[in-house]
Amino acid sequence: MNAAVVKIKMLNTSLRCFVFGLLGLLPVIGIPFAVAALALSGQVEAGQRQFWNAARPYWIVGIIAAIVGLIFWGLIAMLIVWRIIKSQIDGDDFWNGGGN
Repeated sequence: MNAAVVKIKMLNTSLRCFVFGLLGLLPVIGIPFAVAALALSGQVEAGQRQFWNAARPYWIVGIIAAIVGLIFWGLIAMLIVWRIIKSQIDGDDFWNGGGN
C-alpha cells in the first residue's frame, strides 16, 4: 500500500480515537465509545511503528480519556449493582429510600 495512504489512515484513526475517547467520558452511553477508542488505539499503534504520527497528542488524549471513562463509570456501575444486591440481601426497599 502507498505510504501516503497509510499515513492518512493513521491520522484519521488517531482523530477518531480522540473523539471516541472524549465520548467515553459520558455517563452510561460512553462505555462503548471508550472501548472503541481503545480498539482504535491498537490500530494507530501498529501504524506508528512504520511512520511518524502527527496526531500523536490527540491519540494519547483519546486513550487517557477512554481509560478514565471506563474506570470511573465502571466503578459507578459496580457501586450501583453492589447497593442493589446489598438491599436485596438486607430486605430493604432500594427504590423507595432504603427502610424496611
